[in-house]
Amino acid sequence: MIRYDVLKTLLPILKDTLVVCNIGLPSQELYKLDDQPSNFYMLGTMGLCSSIGLGLALSQPKPVVAIDGDGSVLTNLATLSTIANNVANNFVLLIVDNGSYGSTGDQPTYAGRKTSLTKVAEACGCEHVVECSAEETADAMQAALDSGQMTIIVSKCESGNVPVEVIELNPVVIGERFREEVRRQNEGG
Repeated sequence: MIRYDVLKTLLPILKDTLVVCNIGLPSQELYKLDDQPSNFYMLGTMGLCSSIGLGLALSQPKPVVAIDGDGSVLTNLATLSTIANNVANNFVLLIVDNGSYGSTGDQPTYAGRKTSLTKVAEACGCEHVVECSAEETADAMQAALDSGQMTIIVSKCESGNVPVEVIELNPVVIGERFREEVRRQNEGG
């Protein structure tokens, strides 16, 4: 399975969940599969998806899922220390680890070689870290959301991309509709 297939398996689980999605192709793929106002698509900030997801989880009570990539996490390894030291039990970080920088041409990352993001997260102090195959990702996500514990999931999948269109929404519109959805969910609407 490639990242697109993994995202497809998550759609029923993430329906109406606040999702912050990694820059580039992951956001474009999620947009193509199931655009929702509860999805915040990162368009120009590599390495910050997990940090923004954590900040959102710390600032309000609804569950938050950050869908990040191994390449992006590698560009901001400090995010794993920050996550470990700022526990938000409504936060799940999914690292889609395909061993490549998928959005820029599938160049290999060190996570596809010797570096284990699972071990790095554990070494940073993250307490609930799950490594799974692409096929097990949906079950791991459901278990993480049901657990009520901050969880990091490292989903090992194959490298590869599907052709997708550029997200047609203006970044300001993406931000405004997401903020409105956060407000709506927290007001019970």
